[in-house]
Amino acid sequence: MNSKNKNTLAHLEALAQLMDSKFRVPGTSMRFGLDAIIGLIPGAGDMAGLMVSSYIVLVLALNGASSYVIARITLNVLVDTAIGAIPVLGDIFDFIFKSNQRNMKLVREHYTQNKHQGSAWKVIIPLLLLILVVVLSLIWLIFSLCSWLLHQIL
Repeated sequence: MNSKNKNTLAHLEALAQLMDSKFRVPGTSMRFGLDAIIGLIPGAGDMAGLMVSSYIVLVLALNGASSYVIARITLNVLVDTAIGAIPVLGDIFDFIFKSNQRNMKLVREHYTQNKHQGSAWKVIIPLLLLILVVVLSLIWLIFSLCSWLLHQIL
């Protein structure tokens, strides 16, 4: 790893720590960051967290991270944003999931241990299959509900 990548990695590590684990709950070992705090602001907090996480993804993409790492990180960001947007449950999830710390672990492994190399298709295809199953299940559920309602009316 060259010195530019080391400096970039150190910058992103500090940002991830600020977002996910900078502060400690007094009297415990539990840590949280700005993501958990700003996530308490409905809508705006989740968007701010998404913007910071997106910045991390952009910096990594510009610094040559593999498409596989970028896909895994993006998936973590999307999961964090989607579940984080749910009132109360999302705030608890932000406190526990810590997507930026997870992402930095992937990045460290990528740069220092040469892990997570290769194509993004290893992430995209299973995700597309999962989306297909969910969409087909919803279509079946809606069809079944409409059929049942029609049967009740007639």
